[in-house]
Amino acid sequence: MYRTHTCGELRLINKNENVSLSGWVQRTRNLGGMTFVDIRDRYGITQLVFDMDTNSELCEQARKLGREYVIQVKGNVSERSSKNSKMPTGDIEILVTEINILNKSDVPPFTIEDDTDGGDDIRMKYRYLDLRRATVRKNLELRHRMGQEVRKYLDAQKFIEVETPVLIKSTPEGARDFVVPSRMNKNQFYALPQSPQVFKQLLMIAGYDRYFQIVKCFRDEDLRADRQPEFTQIDCEMAFVEQQDIINVFEGLAKHLFKEVKGLDIEGDFIQMPYSEAIANYGSDKPDLRFEMKIVDLTELAKQNDFVVFNSAEYIGGICADSCASYSRKELDKLTKFVQRPQIGAKGLVYVKYNEDGSFKSSVDKFYSQDDLKKWADLFNAKPGDLLLILAGDREKTLSQIGELRLEMANKLNLLDKDKFVPLWVVDFPLLEWDDDSSCFHAMHHPFTSPKKEDIELMDTDPGKVRANAYDLVINGVEIGGGSIRIFNDELQQKMFKLLGFSKEEADAQFGFLMNAFKYGAPPHGGVAFGFDRWVSLFAGLDSIRDVIAFPKNNSGRDVMIDSPSEIAKEQLDELFLKTIKPKE
Repeated sequence: MYRTHTCGELRLINKNENVSLSGWVQRTRNLGGMTFVDIRDRYGITQLVFDMDTNSELCEQARKLGREYVIQVKGNVSERSSKNSKMPTGDIEILVTEINILNKSDVPPFTIEDDTDGGDDIRMKYRYLDLRRATVRKNLELRHRMGQEVRKYLDAQKFIEVETPVLIKSTPEGARDFVVPSRMNKNQFYALPQSPQVFKQLLMIAGYDRYFQIVKCFRDEDLRADRQPEFTQIDCEMAFVEQQDIINVFEGLAKHLFKEVKGLDIEGDFIQMPYSEAIANYGSDKPDLRFEMKIVDLTELAKQNDFVVFNSAEYIGGICADSCASYSRKELDKLTKFVQRPQIGAKGLVYVKYNEDGSFKSSVDKFYSQDDLKKWADLFNAKPGDLLLILAGDREKTLSQIGELRLEMANKLNLLDKDKFVPLWVVDFPLLEWDDDSSCFHAMHHPFTSPKKEDIELMDTDPGKVRANAYDLVINGVEIGGGSIRIFNDELQQKMFKLLGFSKEEADAQFGFLMNAFKYGAPPHGGVAFGFDRWVSLFAGLDSIRDVIAFPKNNSGRDVMIDSPSEIAKEQLDELFLKTIKPKE
């Protein structure tokens, strides 16, 4: 055997045992008469000792070891005279009697340490080296454990894990599909699934009333910290259920993960917040409730004077930042520039300082008296020392802008505690959202989402007011996942397709197989899909899902390690009946 123990296993109880270890050289320290080598594997690090007086030849060998050499050593477990309490193996060391170099290593392009000197680009290029670092390994171990706990919980709830196809039909579900040409079917294409949506509905029709899958999904969309072109979902569906049944089961999954993985007991039911309330109070459909700072509607009060910016606005609102009245003009200018960034798009920012002496200083003193500003402060429940930050404009856009400002202030005030978790369900989403570019409604979730029964009549008279039987699980401002009760009869589904602008022929071409299945006894059903990568990164206290994926893509969707995507040979293109076109300069 190459090893009798791992490099993180030995303790004082193993003292005087003869052992064999194998792993990578973490570092060497030459102290003259003694040489120390740290050997590492995925389980930990153990200190090796080479004594010049005992075996000078062996000691000389040790001094020539380079970082990341793969070695095997044999020796005797000894108690360390100077123990290292920061290492699990810090009470022992190995007095080496034999060393075997299994493989040499070039000098790595960055240090394999927790605090590495490698930047993102170089670590992505040499990801197999980055994966050796303990911090990265812990993320993948956390991911593994969470996957096991998900399966354990769902199995106990009588869910069956079923794999669905990866090569499927292209269907419009919101994002752009990745497509795959078929050699055997000329000029025809598969798509990679954005989700297993139609297949899990078909499984319900087939009688498998509790399905789940931890599955790869694919979306060809612009990337950011919580997006990758390929990502992993915990995908679930249930039959003979209503919305609350699904919420109960998967709130149970969340509590199970908090308990088993984080050691946290989440008491009581999660908050259920209507979409309209989330937008009005937090400017987001994924509100972060770790801190208060609710948005206050100032429209009625602020329109009483002759300030044109406010009088011409559909909506005026803001937030109260505790103990920030001391902000300097420079700091306020930075906040103004923040909300004016293109991705936020506000035209300006109004501030009101509630001074400690009870007076007010604002950027609109010319238009509003001290009494006016006192009424504003009272509406915000502000106290002396606080700062009001106010935006105005179109209601929907302004609320979103204030929501971004709210998060920015929370970050500045250190209110985003990564060890605090506040989960909630956002419910009662609109079924549809209007798209100005295409001048038609789009499904806010997807075309199979059921409207609330009491709102079905509005589909004919006022589609924009129809609420969906849809729900999102949000934790700390992160949308962990969401789902809906599905439409399960042909008549209502056809009405939905019509609202979305599909002709009957288009609907049949895209979803005829599902419509046909509805004719054979489809049960009431619904489901949910959680972003597994997002959930792991949240539990790991990370801001990017990239750090919990073994081989992620960069912000351009490239795998720089294997240099993908890449061109393919003309012969392959010919087999697929494809030609490439050079992009215009």
